[in-house]
Amino acid sequence: MQIRKLSEEEHGNTRVLYEEVFAEDSPSFVDYYYTEKTKDNQIYVVEEDEAIQAMLHLNPYVLKVNGSEKQIDYIVAVATRKPYRKRGYMEVLMKRALCEMYGEGKTFTFLMPAAEELYLPYDFRTVYEQERRIYKEISENEGQVKEAERTDCDGLARAAETYLSANYQVYAKRDEAYYQRLLKEYASDGGRVMIYRDGDSITDCRFCYETMEEKDKKPKIMIRIIDVRRMLMSLCLTTFTAACFTVTDPLIEENNRCIVITGTEFSGVMLMDGIEKNSEGTITIAALSSFLFGAKTIEEIKEEDGVALSERLCSELEKIIPLSKIYLNEVV
Repeated sequence: MQIRKLSEEEHGNTRVLYEEVFAEDSPSFVDYYYTEKTKDNQIYVVEEDEAIQAMLHLNPYVLKVNGSEKQIDYIVAVATRKPYRKRGYMEVLMKRALCEMYGEGKTFTFLMPAAEELYLPYDFRTVYEQERRIYKEISENEGQVKEAERTDCDGLARAAETYLSANYQVYAKRDEAYYQRLLKEYASDGGRVMIYRDGDSITDCRFCYETMEEKDKKPKIMIRIIDVRRMLMSLCLTTFTAACFTVTDPLIEENNRCIVITGTEFSGVMLMDGIEKNSEGTITIAALSSFLFGAKTIEEIKEEDGVALSERLCSELEKIIPLSKIYLNEVV
């Protein structure tokens, strides 16, 4: 068994496995994926019997997190050929990818699970349900709606950035290139991007497919912290905060540390290395992910295995403003 990261020229070698495992994807969508998405992504594979038997893709996105831009990897196309399953290939690929993301300075990662239980052992936690914004007809007095074209992409990006920055803490940065790629993505699967206008102003953007059977589905998004220090430094506080606690992470050794967190609503979070004897509690990386992204309260994570928090520490951690306003509706 050999585990390695493919060169860009080798990315197309995974297409046979992709088509075998993700047979529900249309040939035109797979064409789009291997033309557009594999130009700038990373692919880790397990090779056995002189062929690729398992893979994991990291698709890069620029996310806005509390107004700052962060390079974040979206984990997709995690797959193992059927005769080679139950051999731990997914585990070795996931560990390799997570540790290399840490080495590259990534803050967190996210994915859309086929089944949540597959990713719980790797400390991913569900924090968001996607909002599928589906096309609906409107009357003339409500505005105008038309199919988006390449020339609309810049205007779409500016309108989306204005709206998202005012309403969300975590979202994928919108620019002209983002929407040009999105038009190709939806077109590859028989879809269209529809623009709503009120006069010259763009008021909405929705997606239209020939068949809309999946419109009621709400795919989940799971997140895992990659670098606990970078994660904490991305947060805002409600008031003066001072606490010392220990983080445990079974997969990324560098996250196992005692941390002193201080700061105010004006300075943001400041960190120092702490001393174990001064620690006021212990929190797992999974529980911290659930709390920092607003999926669970302090009282809820206190009940999880591996978490032990003093009352004072709980009151200090509650001064952190969770990243609960999330908009991550990307598909691949």
